Amino acid sequence: MRPDTPAENVDHTTKAARLERTAGLYPEDAETLLLRAAAHLELSGDRPAATTLYDRLLASAETLDNPALVRALKASNLWEYGHEAEARAIIEGIRTAAPRDPAPWVIVAEALEAHDELEAAAETFTEAARLLLGPADEPPAPTHPVLYGRHRVRRMLGLPHDDWDTLADTLHTSPVALDELHDPKRVWSLGSENPAELRAEISRLRAELGAYREALSRPFPVAVLHWPAPEMSELLSAYPTLSSEYPSHAEHLSTIESSLRELSASGTANLGIVTGTVPSYEAFAASEGTSPTDTALLPQYATTLAARGRAVAWPPGRGAGCWCGAERRYRECHGA
Repeated sequence: MRPDTPAENVDHTTKAARLERTAGLYPEDAETLLLRAAAHLELSGDRPAATTLYDRLLASAETLDNPALVRALKASNLWEYGHEAEARAIIEGIRTAAPRDPAPWVIVAEALEAHDELEAAAETFTEAARLLLGPADEPPAPTHPVLYGRHRVRRMLGLPHDDWDTLADTLHTSPVALDELHDPKRVWSLGSENPAELRAEISRLRAELGAYREALSRPFPVAVLHWPAPEMSELLSAYPTLSSEYPSHAEHLSTIESSLRELSASGTANLGIVTGTVPSYEAFAASEGTSPTDTALLPQYATTLAARGRAVAWPPGRGAGCWCGAERRYRECHGA
């Protein structure tokens, strides 16, 4: 979740400082929180300070969840304030490492695109597509930006559509088709004196910006708390009174799915699941000055985890594994 609000509307420096302080309180979430702080610093114009945060994460003794993402963000940031050679070296290292997460690929490809390296950007998007897109019925949602970015760059290069471009068109749900959004001739219409052309272009830009903000800057999800079986066993062993809240693990999983479906049917958007651990829950209860046996604390704990970037979107993509941790696809497990 990276902010996209202009600096004139938000005090990004203050937000970055607040996130750094929060990272000190929750070291287990430091990676997510410091990445968001670095994004705010970039938006404030303090790119060297953002690089310092990326270096801090990469030099940390703690194992990072996604080191390739941190390196990609660092490379993109470095290039923006004159460190092109170092940025290129990092980008080449990421392409060689071939991470399985689509986010680093998208960031380095867009960095190349932003500096008019269109052929290299197209090659990078294509490498990512080859690596990440398997024979699933539908590409997982996190891979969609790879296909959209590849479509955009190839359109700018004047290349004919291939199967992946057609797939990107199919996945895109904006009212304005990808071919129209990515048409290189659109830039010419911005200099037109024809009011109708300008209005049409403004409409297209609004649709594109809306889709972009929806993908990158959604609010915290409405999150439901999930306890894996070992954690629930430990929780109930330490606090038996919570058994009234959790009669069995199977019922707990069923309740999560039914609750999320009810919320979705009522029109609630941006739903998610957060996974709890007993030590984290006990620490949260202590910080609130409350006993872990207080059931009113459970939804507050879920909300706090979501605010710290711990939520996983629900429902999973059609080809994705189930949120419960079973070795089955969602649609063959709780999505059935």
